Amino acid sequence: MEAMAERLAQIPAIDLSSPTVREALLQERADGKIRCCTCERRCLLGEGGRGWCRTRVNHQGTLYTLIYGAVSSLSANPIEKKPLYHFYPGSRALTAGSWSCNFGCPWCQNWHISKTAPPTRDRYMTPEAFVQEALRRNCQGTSISFNEPTLSLEWSLDVFRLARARGLYNTYVTNGYMTAEALELLAEAGLDAMNVDIKGDAAAVWRYGKGIDVEKVWARCRQARELGIHLEITTLVIPGVNDDDECLMGIARRIAAELGPEVPWHVSGYYPAYHFRAPPTPVATLERAWAIGRDAGLQYVYVGNVPGHPYDNTYCPQCGELLVERRGFDLVRYAVTDGQCSRCGEVIAGVGWNWARD
Repeated sequence: MEAMAERLAQIPAIDLSSPTVREALLQERADGKIRCCTCERRCLLGEGGRGWCRTRVNHQGTLYTLIYGAVSSLSANPIEKKPLYHFYPGSRALTAGSWSCNFGCPWCQNWHISKTAPPTRDRYMTPEAFVQEALRRNCQGTSISFNEPTLSLEWSLDVFRLARARGLYNTYVTNGYMTAEALELLAEAGLDAMNVDIKGDAAAVWRYGKGIDVEKVWARCRQARELGIHLEITTLVIPGVNDDDECLMGIARRIAAELGPEVPWHVSGYYPAYHFRAPPTPVATLERAWAIGRDAGLQYVYVGNVPGHPYDNTYCPQCGELLVERRGFDLVRYAVTDGQCSRCGEVIAGVGWNWARD
C-alpha cells in the first residue's frame, strides 16, 4: 500500500480549471478502471494512468483529454499539401495541430510535436476562434493535421459543427487508427474528407508503429467510404521498410478491391528524420510504386514529394488527357469541367472540381 501511495503521489496533478482539460467523450468503465475508446489501442487506465498517447488521463474515475483546443501549430495550407488532390482543388484549409501521437513511427517528420507530451500550460484556441480565423484568412475549409488528429476528437467535433454551419469543409490527415465510434461521430459532425496513411504490410506496421494492427486501419478506410467521406490514401515509401514489390502490390490491390479503383493513392518520398537514417527514397522506387498501382487497376496514382514530376499530375483514366498539372502546390493547368474530362467527358472521381473554376 505504501508503494502504491508513493507511486500515485508522483503522478502529475491535472488542472481541471484549464480550458484544454475536458471530459473525454468515448470512455467505458471496466474492472475498476477506465478504458479509452477514442483510438484502437483502447488503453485501460487505473487511477492517474495516462494513455499510450499521453493525452488522456484517468482522474478520480473519469477520463479527461488534456489537449482540447491545445494548438501547437497553425497555418493556412493548400488542400494539395494534405495531400488531397481530388477534393476542392486549389482551395485552402486552415490547419491546426496539437501534441503527441498514438503511433511510434521512428521517421516522423513532425516529431517535435508528435513525440511530445502535452505541456502543462499551452496555447488555447476555442472552436469559434479557429473557425473565425479560417474565414478571416479566406480559407474554404478546415484541417486537423500535423500530429494525429484523432487525439483531438472532442475539439474536432466542435470545430466541424461550427465550420459546416459557416459553409466550410472539414478534413483530417490521419493514420486511421480511430475507433469506429469515433469515426461515426466525426462524420455526423461534418468530416468531409480524409487522407489516411497506409504505412505498409501487417509486419511493418506492427513493428514500426509499436503494436499497431493495420487491419483496423483498413477497416476505418472501408467505413469512411460507407459513410460518404472522401478518401485518399498515402504511403510514405521507406527503403527497407515497405519498398518491396510484394508490400506495395498488396497495398495497391487492397485499395482497388476494398476501397475502389477510383480512390487516389499517393506514393511519397521519405527523407531521414527523427530516429531513422535510411537514405531518401530514390525517385526510381516511387516510379516503380506508381507503375505497381496502375497495374493493380488504380485510376489515380501520384508520386509525392518530388515537385514537378509528371506523375504528380492528374490524367484522365479513359483518354490520358492531362487534366491537372501541378507545380508544387500550385495548379498551372486545369481541364476538368463539371467533374468531367474536358476532352472525352469521362467522369473524374472527386469532390468540388468546379471550385477552381468559380
